[in-house]
Amino acid sequence: MNKKQIKARIEELRKKTEYYANKYYDEDSPVISDFEYDMLMLELRNLEKENPEFVSQDSLTQKVGGHVKEGFKKVTHEVPLQSLQDVFTIEEVEEFDIRMKQKAKESGINEVNYVVETKIDGLSASLEYIDGKLVRGATRGNGLVGEDVTENLKTVRTIPHEIKDKINITVRGEVFISKNEFEKLNREREENEEPLFANARNAAAGSLRQLDSKITAKRPLDIYIFNVQKVEGMEFTSHYESLKYLADIGFNVNPVCIYCKDINEVKQAIKKISDMRNNLSFGIDGAVIKIDNLKFREILGSTVKVPRWAIAYKYPPEQKETILKDIICQVGRTGVITPMAILEPVNLAGSNISKTTLHNEDFIKEKELKIGDTVIIQKAGDVIPEIVRVVKDKRTGKEKDFKMPNKCPVCGADAIREEGESAVRCTGIECPAKLYRNLVHFVSREAMNIDGLGENIIAQLLDRNLIKNIADIYTLKFEDISLLKKNGKKFAQNLVDSIEASKQNDLYRLITAFGIRHVGAKASKMLAKKYKNLDNLSNAKFDDLKQMNDIGEVMADSIVNFFSQDQTKDLIEKLKQAGVNTNAIEEENIDNRFEGKSFVLTGSLEKYTRKEAEELIEKFGGKTSSSVSKKTDYVLAGEDAGSKLTKAQSLGVAIISEDDFSEMIK
Repeated sequence: MNKKQIKARIEELRKKTEYYANKYYDEDSPVISDFEYDMLMLELRNLEKENPEFVSQDSLTQKVGGHVKEGFKKVTHEVPLQSLQDVFTIEEVEEFDIRMKQKAKESGINEVNYVVETKIDGLSASLEYIDGKLVRGATRGNGLVGEDVTENLKTVRTIPHEIKDKINITVRGEVFISKNEFEKLNREREENEEPLFANARNAAAGSLRQLDSKITAKRPLDIYIFNVQKVEGMEFTSHYESLKYLADIGFNVNPVCIYCKDINEVKQAIKKISDMRNNLSFGIDGAVIKIDNLKFREILGSTVKVPRWAIAYKYPPEQKETILKDIICQVGRTGVITPMAILEPVNLAGSNISKTTLHNEDFIKEKELKIGDTVIIQKAGDVIPEIVRVVKDKRTGKEKDFKMPNKCPVCGADAIREEGESAVRCTGIECPAKLYRNLVHFVSREAMNIDGLGENIIAQLLDRNLIKNIADIYTLKFEDISLLKKNGKKFAQNLVDSIEASKQNDLYRLITAFGIRHVGAKASKMLAKKYKNLDNLSNAKFDDLKQMNDIGEVMADSIVNFFSQDQTKDLIEKLKQAGVNTNAIEEENIDNRFEGKSFVLTGSLEKYTRKEAEELIEKFGGKTSSSVSKKTDYVLAGEDAGSKLTKAQSLGVAIISEDDFSEMIK
């Protein structure tokens, strides 16, 4: 390449790496593998090294990736949390050793010793203790300025709130999620139809950088401490000894820490960590080689981005070739139909792999997969097996295209993919694969409100084959229920009474209980009010539905599709036979004082819960909205009202307090 081409390539690489780093560090949503990113950075680093006239301080080779997320307080690190220089060959490790020995000779240092540690795949954080008590925790951010995540870090069970010695100390560690917990977390997200985390690192980062610490507390975060950033009243000379001290005073220190007298022992340690990699409970992507002598570290110093006394040897991802024998479809609890690759069994990174998820129809098209293809697989983040690419040169012409089913493979109901979504879903309300989740929703408080029929009891009823569909709830016998709990007669009678009482619920509760996609409690009330009974709603036309306020084409289509299903018709008939009410209950002395009025609620309310206030507004014929516009009539503002209040003021919308609201509903 000539200079013009080199400059253009450098600029292209800078744009790409900046984009990928932003997705990785700031959005916790990577779009390429770590290895692919590392290779781009390596190319950029080499081009800049060979062409120093094109080096820019804006390049990620000169700075740490990551920014402070809006909503967090900024923390300036007294000791920068730097990145590490990556190397990819043993020759580069040997070159590092040569540089260290040369510098040691120049500085009068007699020997060069190392510590080799696992490079944990997580999110770096600092912990500051005053008089032995945790006072602040922060993310790395850009290395100089991070995010104050103290409350979130306090939820991590392995972080001590108080250490044994009453000293002032700042330590650095890596927050992560173990392999087993990561798999469990993704299974739960898949069941809840939430996007899966790409890898354990991003799961940890996304969990730690939550604005609500209650969410963080629910995530299985862990931490390993690997460095003393600053300490008062004592001095260490050896990094290895400092780690021993940290463990003694209560910190959860990186368990893989190997002291090495020379480069040969370093290379042995790198191999040892590679061999144990698959058996570690946590994910790693390399081995960190550090100078042990802390005074020598001071002499060596740092660049703007990285210390000169450490490097990170990155292990290449292990890949294997195998055959895509078949693609089958599984139906999740929420009805999402997921294609699954059936593979010729192959041992990869310590595990026998015979299947892996293909996520959705778009993934199959993007990878151009065909049944019978030879494919390359690897483990994403050392945890999840994934298909990387097809070996097209090995195609024989016998390979077959795959199409997502238009019928549910479990129950035979229509399987549809809505516009703008990647998932294909089963629409059958009696689908056995969806039964547990459908039952939980049907009996929930906002739906049929059957008190006592919780998730655990539903699971027991299913395990004992006492219910096989939703309507079976209404055939449950006292004798069957009483066996579910020790001394369960009182519980059984209460549950029987609650089931019987639910038969008299208003129609809108039954519509809500059906769990029609896109139809919530508010829309259910509107439908019940307009159509009066379930038969009318079942026969409602698309054009009529979409004419209703707040019911657009997507919701109207979903309603028509739901009631056209044979399974829906079968369930409705069973519910009628069981005596469940299918008519709207007309309220006496209807008071529509808020008819045609739109309310927006903002801030913390004291007299009412948010749900209570919304129900009162709807009771008097009004409606609530989540956003303020010119069409908004009132903004009910509580304590700490934010941007919605500001917008209401700018639009001249009437702002009312809770006292005002109380007067309005007297």
